[in-house]
Amino acid sequence: MSNSSESALSVGRSLLYLIVAGIAWGTAGAAASLIFRISDMGPLALSFWRCVGGLVLLLGALALRPRRRTARAARVAVESRGRRTARILGTGIGLTVFQSAYFAAVEATGLAVGTVVTLGAGPVLIAVGARLTMGERLGRGGVTAVTGALAGLVVLVLGGGATEVRPLGVVLAVVSAAGYAAITLLTRYLGRDGGRTDALSTTTWAFAIGAVGLLPAALAEGLVPHTDAPVSVLLLLVYVAAVPTALAYALYFAGAAVVRAATVSVIMLLEPVSAAVIAVSLLGERLTTAIVLGTLLLLAAVTGLAFAEARTATAERRREAVAV
Repeated sequence: MSNSSESALSVGRSLLYLIVAGIAWGTAGAAASLIFRISDMGPLALSFWRCVGGLVLLLGALALRPRRRTARAARVAVESRGRRTARILGTGIGLTVFQSAYFAAVEATGLAVGTVVTLGAGPVLIAVGARLTMGERLGRGGVTAVTGALAGLVVLVLGGGATEVRPLGVVLAVVSAAGYAAITLLTRYLGRDGGRTDALSTTTWAFAIGAVGLLPAALAEGLVPHTDAPVSVLLLLVYVAAVPTALAYALYFAGAAVVRAATVSVIMLLEPVSAAVIAVSLLGERLTTAIVLGTLLLLAAVTGLAFAEARTATAERRREAVAV
């Protein structure tokens, strides 16, 4: 009975972590859009400073965290060293691609479209990737959802109009989605054995890898932006580093290691929804009919994945109950 309660608490806490991360991520693109408007900072430089800022904050959190290492924890660390290295390297590379391409997409085609395409294409890539790497069945509902998501992307690209939806921005958003999907699948794949992982440490190392990898490109783009509002740019950079980076990524990696990949993708719908609301209400972006239709198709597709996920989970629980 005790084990069941602890497991339920772990899952509930993981879901809460993912919800907070999704909402926080929804504000990152808005902050980036504001930085692009008031300065000449590019997406790669912004990603670099995001990694550096997040790294500094996470190092501080690690330094302040109580250190409790039991003999059992030490054995787990030794046994999982290879997996931990793979997790850190994969997460660092995926994170760099994810956020750099996302900021570039926001700059190219706007916050609403860039975020919706990234988080709409992400679940499709996750579903396909989970089928190929972990044997998670798509099923009829999953196939329908993938088809609907692809239709949504086509509507956005072909029906948006040059002034509202730029194909380059959509391509960059899909690249970002690929990085996001890779992180999610890797986290879930390495967490399938139920072993404990240090999400805070993994996230810190991932940002260190991202900062090093982005430095040459950021230098070429220009590390220090030219702006008439340096204080505003600095405050926005601090916000991006603290809330949708250090906080959100640590919560995301902790939650994604416990919750199924498809469920993670559904919860992350909070990001494009909140980003779209901010884009229209605060940034003055205009939503055309094609953008609305394409967005609805993408969201409906991910909702379909959620139902397919729920049915799969229910069927697995029934099989386990029968086996017991």
